Amino acid sequence: MFDVVKIGNIRWYHSSETSEENLKFLLDEFHFHPLDIEDCRSINQRSKIDEYDDYYFLILHFPYLDKSQSFVRTQEVKVFWGEDYLITIGKTHWTVDDTFKKVKSQEQDKEAFQIGTSDALLYELLDRLMKESLTLIKRMGAVVELISRQMFEKRPERTIELMSITRKNIILLNTIFKPQLRLFTRLESGDIEGYAENMEEYWGNILDYYQKVWDLTEDYDELIAGLSRTFDSLLGNRTNEIMKMLTLISSILLPLTFITGLYGMNVNLPFQNNPNAFLFLIILMIGILAFMIFVFKKRRWM
Repeated sequence: MFDVVKIGNIRWYHSSETSEENLKFLLDEFHFHPLDIEDCRSINQRSKIDEYDDYYFLILHFPYLDKSQSFVRTQEVKVFWGEDYLITIGKTHWTVDDTFKKVKSQEQDKEAFQIGTSDALLYELLDRLMKESLTLIKRMGAVVELISRQMFEKRPERTIELMSITRKNIILLNTIFKPQLRLFTRLESGDIEGYAENMEEYWGNILDYYQKVWDLTEDYDELIAGLSRTFDSLLGNRTNEIMKMLTLISSILLPLTFITGLYGMNVNLPFQNNPNAFLFLIILMIGILAFMIFVFKKRRWM
């Protein structure tokens, strides 16, 4: 069942379960549209605000980090917003649960609330979610900065792994925030009227947060793409240098290998019976080696 907190004339209903009992309670007590109830049963819904005569239904998405603190995940926030109530249902972002617990603790301690309308309560919830999202985005920025410092290290395995994870996270952040920008613009512009007056500045503050998050995400997307291209160039150049050195070594050893292989054959060859043949061959091979190194350096091949 729902846990309820009373804030003046406002009630906040919260449950992390979308059981049939909870959904029946919403349908019987608040007479919500059956399609909204069906949306509560589903997951991975698109972000939206459905507007009705006496309530709004919101589905929003916000990012969070998984248990490994490496990968970004998406969590839905489903909210029924009425004149004197707010209802959050389903497995939701941890910030929603944390905010509800704090409000409930304040109620039990009989602390005074600064919230007088459901609009203000919704704003407080969105404000906390946006601040948490901004903190996560800045953390992605710190990772991008770390990648830029590690690019010139000799062992690229960790950098490649970190870059791949960060690109995946930023792509997911783009898919979260881009569809919702228009949605928050509707709140700020007054297209979604709400129930309290003079909320435009507050919704504008949420939109400012959202715009900042979106801009930072785009900036980090461009940075990680540029770093990826630079890193690929560095790896390509490093590979070319290695191949160049191996080719030079092979070229130098080729005539020496030919000579040693030739005199290892069981056929009559010049000077093979000469007692100084071995010394002569060594001097010849050293001469060829020195000559080839001289030619390569003169041509700036090494």
